[in-house]
Amino acid sequence: MPYSVVYLGTAGLIPFILLPLVGSLDWLPLTTSARYFTQYSAVLLSFFGGIYWWDALSKREYGAQLYIAMLPTLLGWLCLVLAGHPFVLGLLSLCYLGVLFYDKQSLTLTKEEIVSYITLRMALTTVVVLSHGWMIILLF
Repeated sequence: MPYSVVYLGTAGLIPFILLPLVGSLDWLPLTTSARYFTQYSAVLLSFFGGIYWWDALSKREYGAQLYIAMLPTLLGWLCLVLAGHPFVLGLLSLCYLGVLFYDKQSLTLTKEEIVSYITLRMALTTVVVLSHGWMIILLF
């Protein structure tokens, strides 16, 4: 995996770690921290739809995968609409786990690339899901 991919993927974790931290330390009101967290999570989730869109186009498969590519964006948007409801952070966590599972099953990469990509994604997704759990605990 290129260093830039690892670096940028890891940098993308900063809001997931920082927002629960500042909320728990009262550096930012917890409701504000949770709102920013939900917004960032929903936006980042929609990014994965672009990966599937590109993958479908590169394989010239214009059927189901293009429709599936829209799911992360639609689910992210739904989470923004429902932000503030207790289940939204849990729903986002489940979406990230679903995206990881779908990545493993569907992306067209060489065996070496998929092992490298999924290894990175598992590490990043673990932090993301744990951060969602941390924020849930703070809110309740």
